[in-house]
Amino acid sequence: QVQLVESGGGLVQAGDSLRLSCAASGLTFSRHAMGWFRQAPGKEREFVAAINREKSLTYYTNSVRGRFTISRNNAQNTVYLQMNSLKPEDTAVYHCAAGPSDGIITYSRHNEYVYWGQGTTVTVSS
Repeated sequence: QVQLVESGGGLVQAGDSLRLSCAASGLTFSRHAMGWFRQAPGKEREFVAAINREKSLTYYTNSVRGRFTISRNNAQNTVYLQMNSLKPEDTAVYHCAAGPSDGIITYSRHNEYVYWGQGTTVTVSS
């Protein structure tokens, strides 16, 4: 049974930083591309960042590029999202997701991902 468990969310002020973690189990983590998505209240889920299995490729949505960094530790089956210079518009539930097991490239569409976590809430006050 595949499980993705996110942690690290919270309530912060604009300009602060947070690091989200996603611990994976039940899959060969090192084979999968991983991604982060977010869903704000009343909005559709949107892509945030992705990383391939070898950590050689990363990809970000324009609104977070330069502020967020995705990384992974294949030995610990964990993917991270370092979020700096947070803005109120970053407020959302953040989900991690595992892509296909042949994770050579990155993926940005939600229907390309196979497994999803339940999410962790990030609230940024102005």
